[in-house]
Order: sequence, then C-alpha cells, then structure tokens
Amino acid sequence: MELNKLISKVDNFIQSHGGYWDTAWLLAAITEELGELSRSLQMFAGVRKISPQKYEKSMNLLIEEECGDLFFAMVCLTNSLGINLERALLNTLIKYESR
Repeated sequence: MELNKLISKVDNFIQSHGGYWDTAWLLAAITEELGELSRSLQMFAGVRKISPQKYEKSMNLLIEEECGDLFFAMVCLTNSLGINLERALLNTLIKYESR
C-alpha cells in the first residue's frame, strides 16, 4: 500500500473515533512512543535488562510494533496540521540526496 493510502486510512480511523487530539497531546503521544521504541532498542542492545517472561514477543516484533506506533502518532500529527507527509518525506529525501 502506498504511503498516501495509509495516511488516508489513518485519517479515516481517527475521524471515526472522535477526531484528532490537539497538537500538544499529539506531540506528547509522539514523545511517549519514541520513549517506548528507545526502551525496546535498549533491551535489544543489552543496555536494559528485562526478565524473559515480561515480553512474549521477539525483540524484532516488539521493535517493529513500536516503530509502527511511533509512525502512527507522527501521521496523526501531520494529518491534524494539514501537512502532506508523503511530500514532506520526499522533500527530505531530495535534501539528503543533494548533500
């Protein structure tokens, strides 16, 4: 599925569940999800110890889930601000390619 279709699907889901939170709450959600991804990566790297019983998922699946959660939160923020995330990402890629 292409990015704009996924973004539209997220928008439809959010609209059917009461709409977007305000920007401060969306930023807080992004921060929270980034923290959860960071914790998962630290566990994967062995920096943070966990008991094996605590997580039923493999580390790869846990990290994948946290990446998805973070991306979902980012899509929510950009949608709420009327930003075309696909265009923003393409412009960033162009910027990096020209360096």
